[in-house]
Amino acid sequence: MTADAAERFDRFVDRALYGPDGFYERGGRAGRGGDFLTAVEVGPLFGEVTALALDSWWAGLGRPDPYMVVEGGAGRGQWCRMVRAAEPACASALTWVAVERSQRLRSEAAQVADATAAELPDRHAAALRGGAAHVVLANELLDNLAVRLLRRTAGGWSELFVQSGAPLWRPTADVPPFEVPEGSTAPWQLAARDWVERARGLLAPGGRLVCLDYCSTTAELARRPATEWLRTYARHGRGTEPWTKPGEQDITCEVCHDQLGHPLVTAQAAWLAGHGLDELVDEGRRLWRERAHRPDLAAVKGRSRVSEAAALTDPTGMGSFQVLEWLA
Repeated sequence: MTADAAERFDRFVDRALYGPDGFYERGGRAGRGGDFLTAVEVGPLFGEVTALALDSWWAGLGRPDPYMVVEGGAGRGQWCRMVRAAEPACASALTWVAVERSQRLRSEAAQVADATAAELPDRHAAALRGGAAHVVLANELLDNLAVRLLRRTAGGWSELFVQSGAPLWRPTADVPPFEVPEGSTAPWQLAARDWVERARGLLAPGGRLVCLDYCSTTAELARRPATEWLRTYARHGRGTEPWTKPGEQDITCEVCHDQLGHPLVTAQAAWLAGHGLDELVDEGRRLWRERAHRPDLAAVKGRSRVSEAAALTDPTGMGSFQVLEWLA
């Protein structure tokens, strides 16, 4: 592609994030020393809650062995690492497949996961030799899947392209499966829809797909300026316009769950509470009270749970995220 050729926005974003010179291949990552934080990087508490959830689902499925968990957008494998550190009851059966497009990050995930893949495997792929997946997980993955941007016009629809680092709107004959008011802009999240459909196709009977992300609906996003729901990040700060500096910043879009096949939607704070967050925090407070006069590692870890829980349930932050679930 020539430097001044117009490129459809979703293709530009996919290249800017995951191409050979993309953001994630050039060093972009989650973490305190990276570019942004997700629930996984807040501390071990998120992994401990996940471990309790996995144990509950494992018991409900009759304790299968192997217990196949596939994580999409696994990054460097931190979620898997945290769950294993929590020593869940299902540990001896747990088989974790880390799916990560970035070769650089995937090599790190391979140090803790049982298998890795660049894309979601087919149901009978080698990475799933033990059978279909019992659980598919994704934390802040769907917002990173490239979207097409459409604007409703008097004569139909126009679509965003990128040319020489600037936005370019062009008429399109493609019609999305949603309607928004004239003059409104909305994302068409085909990549997220396709990912969800593929993930659901991996599930064994009784299995579940669980995605945590910041979500909305198409109608809600159409009422807001695109700059509020289409965002960029670098080094823990907001970046520039998404069509500039390809490879130098993360590009995210709020997830329209109404485009993804009618999942069960739960606030992240409520979902965490439903899987044992409050009990873990209460245990942490007790350990600190009992050992504060001579704190050991368990006591310090217990005290940390309080601040981690506050961050994970903050209604102005991660607590406003939502959990999308689909059951097989």
